[in-house]
Amino acid sequence: MALSGSYVAKEAVTNLWRNRLMTVAAVLTVAVSLALVGSALLLKQGTSNATVQWQQHVDAIVWVAPNATSSQSATIGRQLSSDPFVRTCIHRSQSYDYAEAKRILPTEEVAVLTVSDMPSSYRCVLYNPAEASAIKQQFTGRPGVDRVQYPEAQIRTMESVIHVLQWVFLSIAAVLLLSAAVLILNTIRMAIFARRREVSVMKLVGATNWFIRLPFMAEGMTQGLLGSAVAVLAVFSLYWGLGLDTVKTVANHNSLAAQMSMGVGEVVLTSVFVVVVGVAVGAVGSALAVRRFLDV
Repeated sequence: MALSGSYVAKEAVTNLWRNRLMTVAAVLTVAVSLALVGSALLLKQGTSNATVQWQQHVDAIVWVAPNATSSQSATIGRQLSSDPFVRTCIHRSQSYDYAEAKRILPTEEVAVLTVSDMPSSYRCVLYNPAEASAIKQQFTGRPGVDRVQYPEAQIRTMESVIHVLQWVFLSIAAVLLLSAAVLILNTIRMAIFARRREVSVMKLVGATNWFIRLPFMAEGMTQGLLGSAVAVLAVFSLYWGLGLDTVKTVANHNSLAAQMSMGVGEVVLTSVFVVVVGVAVGAVGSALAVRRFLDV
Protein backbone atom coordinates (compact mmCIF):
# COMPACT_ATOMS: atom_id res chain seq x y z
CA MET A 1 0.00 0.00 0.00
CA ALA A 2 1.26 3.49 -0.89
CA LEU A 3 1.81 5.85 2.01
CA SER A 4 1.43 9.61 1.60
CA GLY A 5 1.60 12.59 3.92
CA SER A 6 -2.00 13.56 3.17
CA TYR A 7 -3.17 10.07 4.14
CA VAL A 8 -1.24 10.15 7.42
CA ALA A 9 -2.57 13.62 8.29
CA LYS A 10 -6.15 12.72 7.33
CA GLU A 11 -6.11 9.49 9.35
CA ALA A 12 -4.55 11.22 12.36
CA VAL A 13 -7.17 13.99 12.37
CA THR A 14 -10.00 11.50 11.82
CA ASN A 15 -8.81 9.29 14.67
CA LEU A 16 -8.36 12.26 16.98
CA TRP A 17 -11.92 13.41 16.35
CA ARG A 18 -13.39 9.92 16.50
CA ASN A 19 -11.75 9.33 19.88
CA ARG A 20 -12.02 12.91 21.11
CA LEU A 21 -12.60 11.99 24.74
CA MET A 22 -9.41 9.94 24.81
CA THR A 23 -7.69 12.72 22.88
CA VAL A 24 -8.70 15.27 25.51
CA ALA A 25 -7.51 12.92 28.25
CA ALA A 26 -4.13 12.45 26.55
CA VAL A 27 -3.70 16.18 25.89
CA LEU A 28 -4.52 17.04 29.51
CA THR A 29 -2.10 14.36 30.73
CA VAL A 30 0.66 15.82 28.57
CA ALA A 31 -0.22 19.36 29.64
CA VAL A 32 -0.21 18.69 33.38
CA SER A 33 2.90 16.50 33.33
CA LEU A 34 4.99 18.81 31.15
CA ALA A 35 3.75 21.93 32.94
CA LEU A 36 5.20 20.48 36.14
CA VAL A 37 8.44 19.57 34.35
CA GLY A 38 8.71 23.04 32.81
CA SER A 39 7.97 24.73 36.13
CA ALA A 40 10.65 22.70 37.89
CA LEU A 41 13.19 23.60 35.19
CA LEU A 42 12.16 27.26 35.35
CA LEU A 43 12.60 27.39 39.12
CA LYS A 44 15.94 25.61 38.80
CA GLN A 45 17.11 28.28 36.34
CA GLY A 46 15.83 30.99 38.68
CA THR A 47 17.80 29.46 41.53
CA SER A 48 20.93 29.45 39.38
CA ASN A 49 20.41 33.13 38.56
CA ALA A 50 19.90 33.94 42.23
CA THR A 51 23.13 32.08 42.99
CA VAL A 52 25.04 34.47 40.76
CA GLN A 53 23.43 37.43 42.51
CA TRP A 54 24.22 36.05 45.97
CA GLN A 55 27.82 35.42 45.00
CA GLN A 56 28.20 39.01 43.82
CA HIS A 57 27.23 40.29 47.28
CA VAL A 58 29.70 38.22 49.29
CA ASP A 59 32.58 40.42 50.40
CA ALA A 60 36.02 39.81 51.75
CA ILE A 61 37.19 42.83 53.74
CA VAL A 62 40.89 43.58 54.02
CA TRP A 63 41.42 45.95 56.95
CA VAL A 64 44.41 48.25 56.63
CA ALA A 65 46.20 48.97 59.92
CA PRO A 66 45.64 52.52 61.26
CA ASN A 67 49.40 53.12 61.36
CA ALA A 68 50.00 51.81 57.81
CA THR A 69 51.61 54.24 55.39
CA SER A 70 49.82 55.49 52.28
CA SER A 71 52.35 53.53 50.20
CA GLN A 72 51.49 50.29 52.00
CA SER A 73 47.76 50.95 51.56
CA ALA A 74 48.21 51.64 47.85
CA THR A 75 50.25 48.44 47.46
CA ILE A 76 47.49 46.40 49.10
CA GLY A 77 44.96 47.95 46.72
CA ARG A 78 47.05 47.11 43.65
CA GLN A 79 47.59 43.54 44.83
CA LEU A 80 43.86 43.04 45.37
CA SER A 81 42.99 44.52 41.98
CA SER A 82 45.35 42.10 40.23
CA ASP A 83 44.28 39.07 42.25
CA PRO A 84 42.53 36.47 40.02
CA PHE A 85 39.97 35.71 42.75
CA VAL A 86 38.78 39.31 43.04
CA ARG A 87 36.06 40.77 40.83
CA THR A 88 36.06 44.34 42.21
CA CYS A 89 37.32 46.21 45.28
CA ILE A 90 36.18 49.48 46.87
CA HIS A 91 38.46 51.44 49.20
CA ARG A 92 36.86 52.89 52.32
CA SER A 93 38.67 55.59 54.27
CA GLN A 94 39.18 55.73 58.04
CA SER A 95 36.49 58.39 58.37
CA TYR A 96 34.02 56.21 56.44
CA ASP A 97 34.72 53.18 58.63
CA TYR A 98 34.47 55.35 61.76
CA ALA A 99 31.04 56.60 60.69
CA GLU A 100 29.97 53.03 60.00
CA ALA A 101 31.26 51.88 63.39
CA LYS A 102 29.15 54.59 65.05
CA ARG A 103 26.04 53.10 63.45
CA ILE A 104 26.88 49.51 64.37
CA LEU A 105 28.77 49.47 67.68
CA PRO A 106 27.34 50.24 71.11
CA THR A 107 27.62 53.85 72.24
CA GLU A 108 30.09 53.08 75.05
CA GLU A 109 32.51 51.46 72.59
CA VAL A 110 32.27 54.29 70.06
CA ALA A 111 32.93 56.83 72.80
CA VAL A 112 36.52 55.62 73.23
CA LEU A 113 37.27 55.51 69.49
CA THR A 114 38.67 58.22 67.25
CA VAL A 115 39.03 58.42 63.50
CA SER A 116 42.76 57.79 63.77
CA ASP A 117 42.08 54.56 65.68
CA MET A 118 39.98 53.14 62.88
CA PRO A 119 41.50 51.05 60.08
CA SER A 120 40.66 51.85 56.49
CA SER A 121 39.44 48.95 54.39
CA TYR A 122 39.22 47.35 50.97
CA ARG A 123 35.84 45.71 50.43
CA CYS A 124 36.07 43.14 47.69
CA VAL A 125 33.51 41.23 45.66
CA LEU A 126 34.81 37.79 44.66
CA TYR A 127 34.09 35.62 41.65
CA ASN A 128 33.34 32.70 43.94
CA PRO A 129 32.48 32.89 47.67
CA ALA A 130 34.59 29.80 48.34
CA GLU A 131 37.69 31.78 47.36
CA ALA A 132 37.31 34.16 50.31
CA SER A 133 39.43 31.86 52.48
CA ALA A 134 42.22 32.02 49.87
CA ILE A 135 42.16 35.84 50.06
CA LYS A 136 42.50 35.61 53.82
CA GLN A 137 45.52 33.31 53.54
CA GLN A 138 47.18 35.50 50.92
CA PHE A 139 46.86 38.84 52.70
CA THR A 140 47.04 37.96 56.39
CA GLY A 141 50.41 39.12 57.73
CA ARG A 142 51.33 41.35 54.79
CA PRO A 143 52.81 44.78 55.56
CA GLY A 144 50.06 47.24 56.43
CA VAL A 145 47.31 44.61 56.76
CA ASP A 146 45.54 44.57 60.12
CA ARG A 147 43.30 41.56 59.43
CA VAL A 148 41.17 39.95 56.73
CA GLN A 149 37.53 39.27 57.42
CA TYR A 150 34.86 37.39 55.50
CA PRO A 151 31.46 35.86 56.40
CA GLU A 152 32.68 32.25 56.58
CA ALA A 153 29.59 30.78 58.23
CA GLN A 154 27.19 32.61 55.90
CA ILE A 155 29.14 31.50 52.82
CA ARG A 156 29.08 27.85 53.88
CA THR A 157 25.36 28.02 54.66
CA MET A 158 24.62 29.74 51.36
CA GLU A 159 26.61 27.21 49.35
CA SER A 160 24.87 24.31 51.10
CA VAL A 161 21.40 25.77 50.51
CA ILE A 162 22.15 26.50 46.84
CA HIS A 163 23.57 23.02 46.28
CA VAL A 164 20.53 21.36 47.88
CA LEU A 165 18.03 23.53 45.98
CA GLN A 166 19.63 22.84 42.62
CA TRP A 167 19.66 19.09 43.21
CA VAL A 168 16.06 19.18 44.48
CA PHE A 169 14.83 20.96 41.36
CA LEU A 170 16.83 18.68 39.05
CA SER A 171 15.52 15.58 40.85
CA ILE A 172 11.93 16.84 40.70
CA ALA A 173 12.29 17.59 36.98
CA ALA A 174 13.74 14.12 36.31
CA VAL A 175 10.98 12.33 38.27
CA LEU A 176 8.26 14.41 36.65
CA LEU A 177 9.73 13.80 33.21
CA LEU A 178 9.71 10.04 33.78
CA SER A 179 6.18 10.22 35.16
CA ALA A 180 5.03 12.27 32.18
CA ALA A 181 6.47 9.72 29.75
CA VAL A 182 4.74 6.81 31.52
CA LEU A 183 1.40 8.62 31.80
CA ILE A 184 1.44 9.70 28.17
CA LEU A 185 2.43 6.24 26.94
CA ASN A 186 -0.33 4.56 28.99
CA THR A 187 -2.95 7.06 27.83
CA ILE A 188 -2.05 6.51 24.18
CA ARG A 189 -1.89 2.75 24.72
CA MET A 190 -5.43 2.79 26.08
CA ALA A 191 -6.63 4.72 23.03
CA ILE A 192 -4.99 2.27 20.64
CA PHE A 193 -6.22 -0.76 22.65
CA ALA A 194 -9.77 0.43 21.96
CA ARG A 195 -8.97 0.22 18.22
CA ARG A 196 -7.04 -3.05 18.21
CA ARG A 197 -9.58 -4.73 15.93
CA GLU A 198 -9.13 -1.94 13.37
CA VAL A 199 -5.37 -2.58 13.41
CA SER A 200 -5.93 -6.34 12.96
CA VAL A 201 -8.21 -5.77 9.98
CA MET A 202 -5.65 -3.49 8.33
CA LYS A 203 -2.96 -6.15 8.80
CA LEU A 204 -5.20 -8.82 7.29
CA VAL A 205 -5.82 -6.77 4.13
CA GLY A 206 -2.07 -6.37 3.56
CA ALA A 207 -1.13 -3.08 5.25
CA THR A 208 2.53 -2.83 6.25
CA ASN A 209 3.58 -2.11 9.79
CA TRP A 210 4.69 1.43 8.93
CA PHE A 211 1.44 2.07 7.03
CA ILE A 212 -0.40 1.32 10.27
CA ARG A 213 2.14 2.86 12.64
CA LEU A 214 2.65 6.32 11.08
CA PRO A 215 -0.94 7.62 11.47
CA PHE A 216 -0.84 6.59 15.13
CA MET A 217 2.54 8.28 15.57
CA ALA A 218 1.18 11.44 13.92
CA GLU A 219 -1.78 11.25 16.28
CA GLY A 220 0.51 10.90 19.28
CA MET A 221 2.71 13.78 18.07
CA THR A 222 -0.38 15.97 17.69
CA GLN A 223 -1.53 15.11 21.20
CA GLY A 224 1.96 15.83 22.50
CA LEU A 225 2.09 19.15 20.63
CA LEU A 226 -1.31 20.30 21.91
CA GLY A 227 -0.46 19.27 25.46
CA SER A 228 2.93 20.96 25.23
CA ALA A 229 1.29 24.17 24.03
CA VAL A 230 -0.88 24.22 27.15
CA ALA A 231 2.19 23.44 29.28
CA VAL A 232 4.08 26.35 27.69
CA LEU A 233 1.22 28.69 28.62
CA ALA A 234 1.48 27.40 32.20
CA VAL A 235 5.25 27.98 32.23
CA PHE A 236 4.86 31.57 31.00
CA SER A 237 2.05 32.12 33.52
CA LEU A 238 4.41 31.00 36.30
CA TYR A 239 7.14 33.25 34.87
CA TRP A 240 4.91 36.31 34.97
CA GLY A 241 3.00 35.28 38.11
CA LEU A 242 6.14 34.96 40.26
CA GLY A 243 7.57 38.19 38.83
CA LEU A 244 10.55 36.43 37.26
CA ASP A 245 10.41 39.06 34.52
CA THR A 246 11.33 41.75 37.06
CA VAL A 247 13.99 44.14 35.80
CA LYS A 248 16.86 44.43 38.31
CA THR A 249 17.31 47.93 39.73
CA VAL A 250 19.22 49.42 42.64
CA ALA A 251 15.97 49.65 44.57
CA ASN A 252 14.88 46.01 44.17
CA HIS A 253 18.16 44.09 43.79
CA ASN A 254 17.71 42.48 47.22
CA SER A 255 14.24 41.06 46.46
CA LEU A 256 14.01 37.34 45.68
CA ALA A 257 12.05 37.95 42.46
CA ALA A 258 14.74 40.28 41.13
CA GLN A 259 17.53 37.88 42.07
CA MET A 260 15.77 34.94 40.38
CA SER A 261 14.67 37.00 37.37
CA MET A 262 15.58 35.89 33.86
CA GLY A 263 15.13 37.03 30.31
CA VAL A 264 12.36 35.85 28.01
CA GLY A 265 14.99 33.98 25.99
CA GLU A 266 15.67 31.58 28.88
CA VAL A 267 11.94 30.88 29.25
CA VAL A 268 11.67 30.30 25.50
CA LEU A 269 14.47 27.71 25.67
CA THR A 270 12.64 25.92 28.50
CA SER A 271 9.43 26.04 26.46
CA VAL A 272 11.17 24.63 23.38
CA PHE A 273 12.47 21.74 25.52
CA VAL A 274 8.95 21.10 26.83
CA VAL A 275 7.50 21.05 23.29
CA VAL A 276 10.23 18.74 21.97
CA VAL A 277 9.70 16.33 24.88
CA GLY A 278 5.93 16.37 24.40
CA VAL A 279 6.11 15.65 20.68
CA ALA A 280 8.83 13.01 21.09
CA VAL A 281 7.05 11.18 23.89
CA GLY A 282 3.79 11.29 21.93
CA ALA A 283 5.42 9.80 18.83
CA VAL A 284 7.48 7.17 20.65
CA GLY A 285 4.59 6.28 22.96
CA SER A 286 2.26 5.73 20.01
CA ALA A 287 4.84 3.61 18.18
CA LEU A 288 5.42 1.41 21.23
CA ALA A 289 1.72 1.18 22.07
CA VAL A 290 0.69 0.01 18.58
CA ARG A 291 3.60 -2.42 18.29
CA ARG A 292 1.91 -5.18 20.27
CA PHE A 293 -1.04 -5.21 17.88
CA LEU A 294 1.04 -5.46 14.68
CA ASP A 295 1.58 -9.24 14.97
CA VAL A 296 -1.55 -11.07 13.95
